[in-house]
Amino acid sequence: MQKKILLLGSGELGKELVIALQRLGQYVIAVDSYAGAPAMQVAHAFEVINMLDGDALDAIVAKHKPDLIVPEIEAIRTERFYDYEKQGYTVIPSARAANFTMNRKAIRDLAAKELGVRTAKYQYATTLEAFTKAVTEIGIPCVVKPLMSSSGKGQSVVKTKDDIEKAWNYAMAGSRGDYKEVIIEEFIKFHAEITLLTVTQKSGTTLFCPPIGHRQERGDYMESWQPCLISEKDLNEARDMAGKVTKALTGAGIWGVEFFLTDKGVYFSELSPRPHDTGMVTLAGTQNLSEFELHARAILGLPIPAITLERTGASAVILASEEGQRPLFTGVESVLSEPMSDIRIFNKPTTRPYRRMAVALAYDKVGADVDKVKERAISLAKKVKVISSK
Repeated sequence: MQKKILLLGSGELGKELVIALQRLGQYVIAVDSYAGAPAMQVAHAFEVINMLDGDALDAIVAKHKPDLIVPEIEAIRTERFYDYEKQGYTVIPSARAANFTMNRKAIRDLAAKELGVRTAKYQYATTLEAFTKAVTEIGIPCVVKPLMSSSGKGQSVVKTKDDIEKAWNYAMAGSRGDYKEVIIEEFIKFHAEITLLTVTQKSGTTLFCPPIGHRQERGDYMESWQPCLISEKDLNEARDMAGKVTKALTGAGIWGVEFFLTDKGVYFSELSPRPHDTGMVTLAGTQNLSEFELHARAILGLPIPAITLERTGASAVILASEEGQRPLFTGVESVLSEPMSDIRIFNKPTTRPYRRMAVALAYDKVGADVDKVKERAISLAKKVKVISSK
């Protein structure tokens, strides 16, 4: 049952997915905009193209004729996916899902307007004038995000009127592709953020992983931990929302569905139709199957009898601090000398400030104090330094 899989995006999440797919006997071609990307290092073959170039994307699909087209990043000419499906190709999870979730406008309108899922109040803007008006109507503070971006690029919080123009310019600079539009969101006073990894299957019920807590800076995750303490009421509400949105988007695979936990209940935030960065905590063995193994099984139509919590775990990112190339890492031995600890180095060929280069992992038995495990992961990450050549 070997499938030819075209992986569009070859970062650290894609790398772990390739490993999971190869363990199931699959053939993977990894695609990205630069050579030497992490997933390319473990794939059978690779291609270097600009995936926002629709003609280049068409040429790669025609060349390889894959059984499955698997997006791993946002910066793809996703509208072409509809044509691929008409040609008989299978897009993961579906062309509809990829298009909607790559654009915050489509997914937010689907959740809030069509499905009636609770979200923050929001507006859109395509000009500085409209943006200023929307900020005034939503109220300060508010959150600003480009409609198309990744890893927190272009996201900021408007805290005063003086921040308005700066936030607009920052969002425009962080936008990907042709989408020069932003979403302005009400600032939700939340006491926790969670990711609910949701698995939709070709045949079988929708499954939910134990909730993952996470903390962000600059719109990007810094630590994640599993399980995250959450009331049964809030968990059931989050599962209901995740089930509704993923069903409407259609297709099989793992989805990273993000929520805010507030005193007023659960608010839907965002959704990714693929393994989620906060889910790297599952590499610490917190579940019987990591998020990457779950995604591999789901897209191949293989059975997933159950998802079980096996450990308490946490992840903490290791960032670069400067631009450079051929990075080296110090402190790895110190991390590995600690019991119930691990590290994953992504082998990205270049560095830049705040680029995620590795992740430290800590774990303990089920029922262990998750805050202590999280603190240990943070401590481990601080032991590691990224040294780059100029």
